[in-house]
Amino acid sequence: MLKDINSPKDLKNLNIEQLEQLCSQLREYMIECCSKNPGHLGSSLGAVELIVALHYLYDTEGEDKIVFDVGHQAYAHKILTGRREAFVNNRKKDGISGFPRMAESPYDAFGVGHSSTSISAALGLATAAKLSGKKSKVVAIIGDGALSGGLAFEGLNNAGTSKTDLLVILNDNNISIDNNVGALHEYLLKISTNPTYNNFKAKVWNSMGDGRLRKAIKNFISTTKHNFIKHSGGDVFESLGFRYFGPIDGNDLEQLITTLQNLKQLRGPMVLHVSTLKGKGYKPAEDNQTTWHAPGEFDPETGMRITHKRKSDRFQDVFGEVLLELAQKDEKIVGVTPAMAYGCGMSLLAEQMPNRFFDVGIAEEHAVTFSAGLAAGGLRPFCNIYSSFAQRAYDQIVHDVALQKLPVVLCFDRAGLVGEDGATHNGCFDLAAFRSIPNVTIAVPGDEMELKEMMYDAATIEEGPYIIRYPRGCGVGAKWRENEPKGLERGRALKLLQGNDIAVLAAGPVAYKLAAAEYEPENTPTIYNVRYIKPMDASMLQDIKGYKTIITVEDGSIKGGLYGEVCEYMGEYAGEMRIIGLGIPDKFIEQASQREQWQECGIDLEHILEVILKEFKKIDKKS
Repeated sequence: MLKDINSPKDLKNLNIEQLEQLCSQLREYMIECCSKNPGHLGSSLGAVELIVALHYLYDTEGEDKIVFDVGHQAYAHKILTGRREAFVNNRKKDGISGFPRMAESPYDAFGVGHSSTSISAALGLATAAKLSGKKSKVVAIIGDGALSGGLAFEGLNNAGTSKTDLLVILNDNNISIDNNVGALHEYLLKISTNPTYNNFKAKVWNSMGDGRLRKAIKNFISTTKHNFIKHSGGDVFESLGFRYFGPIDGNDLEQLITTLQNLKQLRGPMVLHVSTLKGKGYKPAEDNQTTWHAPGEFDPETGMRITHKRKSDRFQDVFGEVLLELAQKDEKIVGVTPAMAYGCGMSLLAEQMPNRFFDVGIAEEHAVTFSAGLAAGGLRPFCNIYSSFAQRAYDQIVHDVALQKLPVVLCFDRAGLVGEDGATHNGCFDLAAFRSIPNVTIAVPGDEMELKEMMYDAATIEEGPYIIRYPRGCGVGAKWRENEPKGLERGRALKLLQGNDIAVLAAGPVAYKLAAAEYEPENTPTIYNVRYIKPMDASMLQDIKGYKTIITVEDGSIKGGLYGEVCEYMGEYAGEMRIIGLGIPDKFIEQASQREQWQECGIDLEHILEVILKEFKKIDKKS
């Protein structure tokens, strides 16, 4: 059946049994594709019935809009909207994105990737439709995790007072419906969503005005709901101006369709709370939801994950172990993360020192200001945020940390190009964004041992912020567990190789890779491991004035980063000096493997060596 579904209109004539069969086939296809081409599987498996029901009932071929949050749950949406064949190349170079993108499909009403944006975007779409005289239905789908972000509450607050027609679906995959009150709950739900009941209720409600009787009835209804619907939480939404319905079983297709049909006829802002099972329909994913959020390659028959042996440790693992080591030595050290404990390696601290670990949910701004408060209270917080997500906390880093010189250590994991997640997740802009802020230290480790050294150094700061940025993936194989920190001189670069005519200033692991490459004696560059973008080593900058060509290399935006800083310093020296910047160009880099992205940007080892050799040849011709 799935092979015959090329757009949502192909769903319209199917009966409930056929739609349920389609849901099963969608899951089978997602599991088959993701087993060979990894992606975000667990959430998408849980949201299949929800997406089928929405495309079945709403006119998504026309003016109706579905807005996803993050997009981890959107795979069924992509497959049903003309991208079934393309899904085999999901997240690959020149393939489709792993997230909804407006440029990719007219069915993707709004591009996403970072969390908590759906309600604000959907409200904008609904308001635009209203002002344009369109009768569009707009639905925002947000997960319980994304709802913890402050932007989601800003959107709810505005939408509730706007009286705009908007349906927010809270896709809750952590809380199931209580079976003890299930029958009664379904009965109350059928009454509360029935159009006749709601029309009558609206007339009576409006006739009461804003007097004491209306308030008394509202309090009675709220109390009754609280007593009968154990997991509702609806009071929060209703206090913001939404009518709340649910929770219902989000994996029960028939119940979903009935409920959504009734809600389509209502006006104003509404919240439908659905409970789904993350990993639904695939037992390994149901049993271990954290791992199967994005499991990598696996055998679809057995559920056995296929792991590839690493040649060296990942930077995130180094961070996790060193943070625990530091915390064991210093009781003032604590860890803060906005819902990335496992991904950044902080789960070690969480397991062994839970009272010194703080997961604040998907709330980067809060994570930074909370860390600032901890520092003001005499602690030494290590706040770990993925580089691309740190963009959301820029003002807090400036205003709450740097301006007050508070000793907060900000560790930017996944800095630089990150691979298959693509443009929304690449950590391209941190060097350019934060270099201009006063009182900031920006450290860029070249290997695992330098990350350890920098963390030890950061733990001693009296003023901050101290930013350490490092890439996704493995280091170069440095013996960091065996060696004790000797202490780095803050702001001091390291000369790795002495050459002539050309000086290469490299930030990050590429520095050691360039130093290990083979060169002809007459074509050997001087190579520096920059290590600190701010403060930058003044003696290194003085030294390179004597070279004919300077090449900067960074896994970050060329504009404003290391290249920008060197050009600023060298601006007064015209003469024969030539400065070449290798880094991420002034464009968004789409999904591909990390290596393919490096190649596209010209910062893979082979291309850098080619540039060095070409420059030596130019120098020889001039000589």
